[in-house]
Amino acid sequence: MTSINTETGEYNGNEGRSPRFTFWVFFLMCSVITLKASVEVKNDMEETNGASKWAITCSAVTFTVTALVTMLHLAPVYSSLIVGTKVEGLIIIILAGFWAATVSIVTNTSNELGVVKSDTNQVSNGNLYYFSWAGFVNSILLLVSYMKSSFGIDLVDEIHGRGARLMYWAGMLASTLVVVGSSARVFIEDCGETSDFPESYCTRTKLAIAVGTIGAVLSIVVVGLKLCLSSAPFTVEFVSATLLTVLNAFGVAYITSNSGPGRAIGNLYYFTWSSFLLSAYLSVDCFDTSKNNEATTDTETNEETNEKQENDIPVGELDEEEAQR
Repeated sequence: MTSINTETGEYNGNEGRSPRFTFWVFFLMCSVITLKASVEVKNDMEETNGASKWAITCSAVTFTVTALVTMLHLAPVYSSLIVGTKVEGLIIIILAGFWAATVSIVTNTSNELGVVKSDTNQVSNGNLYYFSWAGFVNSILLLVSYMKSSFGIDLVDEIHGRGARLMYWAGMLASTLVVVGSSARVFIEDCGETSDFPESYCTRTKLAIAVGTIGAVLSIVVVGLKLCLSSAPFTVEFVSATLLTVLNAFGVAYITSNSGPGRAIGNLYYFTWSSFLLSAYLSVDCFDTSKNNEATTDTETNEETNEKQENDIPVGELDEEEAQR
């Protein structure tokens, strides 16, 4: 509720409004844009499919819920009914599930919503494609914020506390899983016995599956070690990051080339590049850490040597008179 700060004399007009207010407003915007784009795509279809109905239903439900939550935030008297309550947490979890399914449906070329199945499998509706992803990411941020404010669980601090670079390894795991899923779907749809695509296309699709699988396995190993031991053996992490950098460099070169399955703008294109950039960053950061550790070790060794040399300096022969005392 509104009040006046007795110490500063300032008017607290936003008291009762949660730190998630901005997220809810952005979620409302994403749902409006996705709803409009879904309706337009459905109207352009000769035959409506279930995927388009789901996209419309999900975005319409999200629009209704987020509009209601936003209005409650704007009225401090009623904000206590939703802010930080179990009801808010339940709504966030349900919406996160809805939008995870929506992203999967919208980016599936066979549904012909955000991405149209063609020789290039290119994005056909940018608003539907990008804002479905934006809505899903926003729902995850809402969940993280809710857990922090309601249960005192700061996931970001917890991740940092579990070891350096854990956040990036988790991102690497998510990115490689998308690469595996996208490339596997392309292989199933385009590389069957009656495929019209050239052999090089299917070979590069297999490469995408292999690179993504190796990346996912190594990421799981490193993340698991960091979560269980608070820090993975540095050699394992450094070697894994370097190997992934090399593999993803080949992946970017062949998968996103003109003859590759990720040549068009879409999930496979974006997350192939994302995997390469993350692995390169991890390799460079591990290399810097290694050099810093060597520099620290050399400094400590030099300090110990200097201290030993100072202790070994001869005091000189004492005066005979002083020696007899």
